[in-house]
Amino acid sequence: MSQQDESRDETQGLTVEDAPNEADVHFVEERIDAYNIAATGYDDYRPLTLFVRDDQGAIIAGLTGFTWGGTLKVEFFWVHEDLRGQGYGSRLMDAAEREAVARGCRQSVLDTHSFQAPDFYPKLGYVRCGLAEDWPLGHQQIYFQKRLQ
Repeated sequence: MSQQDESRDETQGLTVEDAPNEADVHFVEERIDAYNIAATGYDDYRPLTLFVRDDQGAIIAGLTGFTWGGTLKVEFFWVHEDLRGQGYGSRLMDAAEREAVARGCRQSVLDTHSFQAPDFYPKLGYVRCGLAEDWPLGHQQIYFQKRLQ
């Protein structure tokens, strides 16, 4: 087989999809979840979502993530820009951490972009533990970790 044939065989069936079928995405997620459980023995994954709502029920702040294997992973965290600096963020993080401890977690991990809230997390006891340059271009992705008690 020529070098050209090998290259063609390696990419056969490969697709790039901007709008994948949700079932296909779920299939891949289930496969990695099964692998992770087999590799670690931890099958205690639980989503964690907290919201702050106004009097009309509209979300004005929220946090999403999950707990798994003794760790809280904060994925998305947002406070309406008009309400920042008023304690909503600290209260959300505190509530998420308390719930994580109740679930047996010993640490919390998260990441933020340099243009988001990198100065906020150290005030809550988070320690910078990683950095990715140019993510997105011209900015940084900063990784934080906090030991929970």
